[in-house]
Amino acid sequence: MNVIVDTSVWSLALRRQRSSVAASALELAELVREGRAVMMGPVRQEILSGVQREQQYQTLRGYLRAFPDIALEAEDYEEAASFFNRCKAKGIQGSNTDFLICAVAARRRFAILTTDADFLHFAKLLPIELHHPRASLSG
Repeated sequence: MNVIVDTSVWSLALRRQRSSVAASALELAELVREGRAVMMGPVRQEILSGVQREQQYQTLRGYLRAFPDIALEAEDYEEAASFFNRCKAKGIQGSNTDFLICAVAARRRFAILTTDADFLHFAKLLPIELHHPRASLSG
């Protein structure tokens, strides 16, 4: 099964010091090796937003170009809005990008790898599957 990788995991893997590699970052590396990591345009935008130095931005952009964006369709955005409304009615908040990730994952039967606890709340109401790291930090 392919896995949509959320911004939180990409950030851990790409922007943090290597000495503090988390299980989710190790899992991302494994998904990349397996060819199962999926990139979405809005996630790419979040990753690149806020990079202060132009050289760092260019390097990061070049690295991310190895991961083509999954094509989004009108139905993805409509389902994201439906998911937003369903969660809001139950008092669960989230970003438009988060709900778009959920919609794309649900429509394509992909899992989601994230460190964002909001997705645990979404999973109670939405037909999404969260992908959990297989590796532990201890080896």
